Amino acid sequence: MKHLLAFVSMALVSPLAATQPAKAPPADFQTALWASSCMACHGTDGRAEGVGMTIGGRPSDELAGMLLAYKSGERIGTIMQQHAKGYSDDELKRIAQHFSQFK
Repeated sequence: MKHLLAFVSMALVSPLAATQPAKAPPADFQTALWASSCMACHGTDGRAEGVGMTIGGRPSDELAGMLLAYKSGERIGTIMQQHAKGYSDDELKRIAQHFSQFK
């Protein structure tokens, strides 16, 4: 019985382990999770195909400045103020860095 439980445990855990990112640093993985909420409007690589602004490949400082301006209320958008308010300044800078890496 003990061997059966061990086998079942391994059978259940192995597929989950296989779906985890391969050696991604926790900070990079966390940033990618935050950035995933942007993808509905801005595309997976920041290249919007609909009405969202293309943000992929823009300079990190430019993107961070826009995000911080939305957060502070200096810049007005449809829903960006609410999105930006949900993150710390550092988190917004990390998200900006994430999208700036796409060329």
